[in-house]
Amino acid sequence: MNQAKILNLVAKLKHTNNIKPRKLKNYRGPEGRIAMLQKSLTALLKYERIELNFNRADETRAYAEIFMSQIAKQGSQNQKSIDMANFWILENQIIYKLFNVLVPRFSNDVSYTNLYHHPNVYPGILRPKAILELKNNSFPKVSSSIKNQSSVENILLKESHKRHFIDVITQ
Repeated sequence: MNQAKILNLVAKLKHTNNIKPRKLKNYRGPEGRIAMLQKSLTALLKYERIELNFNRADETRAYAEIFMSQIAKQGSQNQKSIDMANFWILENQIIYKLFNVLVPRFSNDVSYTNLYHHPNVYPGILRPKAILELKNNSFPKVSSSIKNQSSVENILLKESHKRHFIDVITQ
C-alpha cells in the first residue's frame, strides 16, 4: 500500500496516546470504564471545559480526539457517525449540539481539545488534576505559564500558608 492511501486511512491527529499501560480500574470492570468514559465525554461536549483527575482526563482526551475526528470526516448524514454518537453521548441535546455547533466550528482544525495541568491544592488530596477543554470555546483562556516563584508576593503567601497550616495542626 502506498503512502497516499495510508494517509487517507489514518486520522491526522497531533495528539499521541500514551504507550505505557494505564492502571485505571473500575469496580464494575470494563463496562464501568466505558460508562465512565461516556459520562466524561458527554460532560466535555456539554460544558466544553471540565476538571478531572489527570489519568481520566488524558484517557478522555484520546477518545474525544478520535471521536471528533471520525465525526468530522464522516459528517452528520452518515449512519455510522450517528450510531457512534448515540453510543458515546448520553444526552440527545448534546448530539444535536455536536452535529450542528461543534462539527462546523472544528471544520478546519486537526486537534480538538486542550489539556492543562491543574495545580494541587495544599493541604489536601495530592492527586494530579487536569483541565480538559474543547478548543475555540467561549471561556477565558487557561493560563499554562509558570508564575515567578521568587516574587515577593509569592514568598509572603507561601510563608503565610505554612504558618496557617502549622497553627491548624497544633490546635
